[in-house]
Amino acid sequence: MGHQAQYVLKHPGAFAIQTLKAFRANQGLLLAGAVAYYALLSIVPLLILIVIALSHIVDQTELLQTLGRYLEWLIPGQSRPIVTELANFLEHRDVIGWVLLATMIFFSSLAFTVLENAMSVIFVHRVAIRRRHFLVSALLPYFYILFLGLGLLLVTLVSGSLQAIGQQSIEFLGRSWSLGGVSGVLLYLLGVAGEVFVLTSVYLVMPVGRLSLHHALIGAITAALLWEITRHVLVWYFATLSQVSVVYGSLTTAIVVLLSLEIAATLLLLGAQVISEYERAGKGGQDAPPKPFRTDRNRTL
Repeated sequence: MGHQAQYVLKHPGAFAIQTLKAFRANQGLLLAGAVAYYALLSIVPLLILIVIALSHIVDQTELLQTLGRYLEWLIPGQSRPIVTELANFLEHRDVIGWVLLATMIFFSSLAFTVLENAMSVIFVHRVAIRRRHFLVSALLPYFYILFLGLGLLLVTLVSGSLQAIGQQSIEFLGRSWSLGGVSGVLLYLLGVAGEVFVLTSVYLVMPVGRLSLHHALIGAITAALLWEITRHVLVWYFATLSQVSVVYGSLTTAIVVLLSLEIAATLLLLGAQVISEYERAGKGGQDAPPKPFRTDRNRTL
């Protein structure tokens, strides 16, 4: 067991408080707001590009059903309007020109660029030692979009097989047991595993320098567990207590999506902060008060 793990196990409360203080000093909520805003601009073009590409390989209906199911993990209660718009767009895909395609590619990369900058603030101790080449930063979003597309293809194929299993049953001693419940559990576990996998890949790729898989998993599992709790609370809140539709009317979907992305981005960056503090756990500077994030003009944000 490494000295970081020993320190965290001996002082879990102090580590949690230190992480939250560092997250606050790094203006984590402000960074999450920027990531959420650009993610809102990027999510529809990104999904359009992925769906258009994969619709040549996988049945369009099955692809949209899988996408809608797992969009619920990111934007609880609001996946149906987005999938509906995607379906409408696919029906008119022939009118897409090169200018519109280039625009979609540009907007789909914005969230990754902002996320990389946010990670640079949290992992500032890495940036001070090593900087990433600008060509790597420029090409990284597009390789990651390709990676997400391949991941969605794999998830679609696996979830289709699990749904087929759910339609079957086992007969024994004159009784029949449906496998629908087993299929539902497996689909949920697939979603959780995919969530942890995506978060791990983000923590491995976005920060400057090489991050160990062990550290990336620590941040990914932390963020995934917090998001699972938050996601169920959001589903319950929007279904029972929320009056957002009364206040915002036709803007309800955009507001709810932005709120969900804001919370998701906050937990994503908080997981990164956990990794950052874990890397420095047990070292001499760990207990020092975190320095507030400052601009180039040396003014506190």
